[in-house]
Amino acid sequence: YDIRTAKDIEDALRDLMGGTIQEMLEAELDEHLGYRSYERSDSSNYRNGKKTKKIRGNLGETEIEVPQDRDGTFEPKVVKKRQKDISGIEQKIISLYAKGMTTRQISDTIEEIYGFEVSDGMVSDITDRLLPQIEDWQNRPLDAAYPIVFIDAVHFSVRDNGQIRKLAA
Repeated sequence: YDIRTAKDIEDALRDLMGGTIQEMLEAELDEHLGYRSYERSDSSNYRNGKKTKKIRGNLGETEIEVPQDRDGTFEPKVVKKRQKDISGIEQKIISLYAKGMTTRQISDTIEEIYGFEVSDGMVSDITDRLLPQIEDWQNRPLDAAYPIVFIDAVHFSVRDNGQIRKLAA
């Protein structure tokens, strides 16, 4: 990412969000089918392509591809069918990136977001899929300087025309 403006930051976070949700959906399908992509299985239910879906959040609109299974029994919980607004989970996903969370903390966060418990295997699948993205983000090259403005003030109570009011200095 070539981040120079606030919009560039929003675009990068939106891409990161879309990729994260995409990987979570893939891990969820792995858990549903009982095997990972490209592994052999005796099951009659297989992956059956992906369906494009637009989702909206605090960072704007992004497109994801929801994986499908042949039997049509896969009901995603990360982004439910017909769900378009994900603004409630965006901050939670960003916090997963920002913190070095344990699988227990991740499981608790997912339960808090979606209202259901996830297995240790699913948490492991999700973290295994997300770790390369997290490492790429953490190891990305940084610019020599970033324009940042810090604004700070001390608030004092002052008497003005017989009334007390707060004044920033």
